[in-house]
Parts: sequence; C-alpha cells; structure tokens
Amino acid sequence: MKILKVSDALSIKRSVEGGTEEQRQAVKSIIENVRKNGDAAVKEYTERFDGTLLDSLAVTQEEIDEAFTKVDADLVAVIEEAAENIRSFHEKQLRNSWMTTDENGSILGQKVTPLDSVGLYVPGGTAAYPSSVLMNVMPAKVAGVERIVMVSPPGKDGKLPAAVLVSASIAGVKEIYKVGGAQAVAALAYGTESISPVDKITGPGNIFVALAKREVFGDVDIDMIAGPSEIAILADDTALANEVAADLLSQAEHDKRACSVLVTTSEKLANDVSAQVEKQLEDLPRREIAAASIEDYGAIYVADNMDEAVATINQLAPEHLEVITENAMELLGKIKHAGAIFIGRYSSEPVGDYFAGTNHVLPTNGTARFSSPLNVEDFQKKSSIIVYSEQALKTNAHKIAAFARSEGLEAHARAVEERLK
Repeated sequence: MKILKVSDALSIKRSVEGGTEEQRQAVKSIIENVRKNGDAAVKEYTERFDGTLLDSLAVTQEEIDEAFTKVDADLVAVIEEAAENIRSFHEKQLRNSWMTTDENGSILGQKVTPLDSVGLYVPGGTAAYPSSVLMNVMPAKVAGVERIVMVSPPGKDGKLPAAVLVSASIAGVKEIYKVGGAQAVAALAYGTESISPVDKITGPGNIFVALAKREVFGDVDIDMIAGPSEIAILADDTALANEVAADLLSQAEHDKRACSVLVTTSEKLANDVSAQVEKQLEDLPRREIAAASIEDYGAIYVADNMDEAVATINQLAPEHLEVITENAMELLGKIKHAGAIFIGRYSSEPVGDYFAGTNHVLPTNGTARFSSPLNVEDFQKKSSIIVYSEQALKTNAHKIAAFARSEGLEAHARAVEERLK
C-alpha cells in the first residue's frame, strides 16, 4: 500500500455515483419500458442481463423450503440470532407520537406513522448478501411497515441464493421477486402485473440500480445513493499490523472501487501494515478484486500527532471507522463524521456487518458529514398536529395576519380575521 502524508488524504475521494451519459440514458429507457410493458419488459431484461427466462417473477414457498435444506443448520441458527440482535438494537430507535397542551388550551404535537409499503433491493452479482436482507427488513419491521417487498437478481438457474431466501424467511418477508437491476427499481416504483408499487425503496446495488433509484426519487422515496464500501482505521503504535491489514482487506474484497484507508501516528505501523497487506493478499480468494481496490483506492496516511489524525478522519467522513488506539474511547468525542464507529481492538468491522445489531447500510463517499445509517425513522413519516384554541387565536390573530400581509398574502390574513368577526 502507498504511504502518504495526511495532506494528501482527500485525494482518495471517489466521484459521486453519477454514471456516464450512456448509462443514464440506458436506465431511463429501461424504466420507461417497464412502466409501459410491465412484466413483459421485466422478463425481457432478466433474460438479457441475468441469462434466465422466467415463467413467474415471484418466489414460491417451495423455493423457500428448498433453500432451508441447502443452508447448514448452524448458519441458520446464526442468522436467527443476528436477526434478533438487529431487531433489539433498532427497537431502541423507536419514536412515539406526542402532544403538548398550552395554558390557553392549544394542543401541538407530532403523529408518527409507519410507511405502508417498502421495497428492499438485495444485490447479486459477485456475491450473495443475506446480511443485507436483515439490515433492511428488521428496521422496517420494527417501524411497523405492513408490506415489505424484496427483489434480487436470479442466477442462471432462475433461483435466488439459498442463504438470501433463508434470511428473508427468518426476517418475515412474505413477498419476494426474482428481478434485479434498474428494471427491479422501476417495477417497485411504478408497479407491474405481478408487483404492486411501493412507497420507498432501500438497499444497495450496482451503478444501474443507483441511477434508477435516483431517477424514480420523487415518485417514491429512497434511502440513499450508495457507493462502493469503504473503511478508515485510526491507529497508533499499540495496534497490531496483521489485524489492521486484515480489516483493510475486509473492505477491499467487496469491490474494485472499495476504499481502505489507514490513518496513523506511527511510521512503523504504516510500514508493517503495508507489508502485511501484500502478504495477506497472496492467498485471498477474492485477491483480484481486493488487489485492484488497494492499488487504486487504498492508502496509508501518517500524521504528526493524534489531533492531526482525527482531523483527517473528520475530513474523510468514512462509512466505517475503526479506532484502534490507546484509550480509544477518549477519542470518540472528537470524531464528528463517520457512518459507524468501531472502538477498540476487538470491534472488527465485520462484527457490525453481520452480528452486533447495528445497521450496515451506511453513508459512503463522505456523505456521513450530513447523513446517517439506515434506521427505524427511515421507515416512518411524521405529521404535525395543530389544535388551536379560541383564546390562542384571539391572542395571536393580529400577529399571524401581519405576518401574512408582509408576504403579500391577503387571503391568508383574512382567513384568520374572519374567525374574529
């Protein structure tokens, strides 16, 4: 891995997932075709892009039952425990409706309501992600969403990965379709003969999925435009090079555009980690992907002191941040921007990816400066409640009317004053 000074840290940032003009036009064409031709268009694209011709888009109960026979019972138990951990964590995020009553009898409040329906996109391609099922479904379940629809691209055998179906069943998903790509996003947003439209679409995917989510936003809500995964590790000379290298590679193997960064105050650790990364790459099953990621988007930054290192982390605003330093908890208050923060040697990033209970759908590419992990509130909406009393209106009508007239809105002023006649 290349070793640089922290002044070069922001050079690692990747372009926003805007795609090429050709890709954008292709996505628009797919969306329009699905809106016009429904299932026929979806099946056409599934055959073209996924190499399988489907009679039906829906996953059957028989396919789910078959999936359970293919997944090791011990893994099923792990998925069940992970689902419960995720549920427990997200239950603590629940917001309740509230009201307050003023002395004059007026009532103000907020009504919290779950969304009616959401669509969950589970990526396929280079790997299967049953963990993504749990991370999207469990907060929606906790929020009280009644209809949860899952879509995912099928393999050439016309089926979804067994572990993905097992996770969906454990999470309580009743409606699953074998469709991926921009055509899946279009089907969720606008509906087809088989798939009724939803109110919000969540979940990561490739560039075509990201562009499709951006295109349908406004007709439906979306969670975020997710880019390739990233990790930053803040470490001093107490960290072990082999462990730091392993954690960097855990993100690099996701995608050739994944970003793995170490920010450290120790030149020795920097050199040792660089050597360890090369050593551990040798027998990594996804070596080609991880090596390309490290070459293009990996880096080690050496800071003069910990304050400079923390400032660099806040500039990067990483998706995942590990803090492996002496007295690591003392640095937590100084960290402003990160999607998920893993404190201490034993809090390796995969702990959060799979099992701890926190959500692994996180803001990428610096967007942690202004956005948050996927959470229960993403699946709820809020309505304001106003119950103004007669006394309150008499007291404040002239103020309201004056404010309205200052904006040139006479009818607004008269609507209030009419009640005082």
